[in-house]
Amino acid sequence: MADRTSADNSNTIKDPADWTTGEEPATGAQESYLNTLAAEAHEEVPEDLTKADASRKIDELQEKTGRGR
Repeated sequence: MADRTSADNSNTIKDPADWTTGEEPATGAQESYLNTLAAEAHEEVPEDLTKADASRKIDELQEKTGRGR
């Protein structure tokens, strides 16, 4: 897996706050993965997350569960 901070792919990684679709509802895939991560982290998933919020929560829970390594 490529380093997300490398200069080679820096133009392909956008902050969720900059997404043009970030305010749309979270996708089914995001919700499914969030539920998996939340169960492992013993946390609740907030309802009605946007795509951007779901992405940030996924990052947070990946860090907490060790899946983001």
